[in-house]
Amino acid sequence: MLKITLVKSTIGSTPYQKKVVEALGLKKLNHSVELPDTPQTRGAVSKVSHLLKVEEL
Repeated sequence: MLKITLVKSTIGSTPYQKKVVEALGLKKLNHSVELPDTPQTRGAVSKVSHLLKVEEL
């Protein structure tokens, strides 16, 4: 499992990056979600890694 936290705002990000953040289930700053550690999740995280903090559970 991965705990993913949005630590930077999506203001100024591209529309694509905003959709990726939304697809991960993140809504507000400092909002966290727990997602399974799959290649799909890892790929989405890598696209917006500069906005996120990722911890392995």
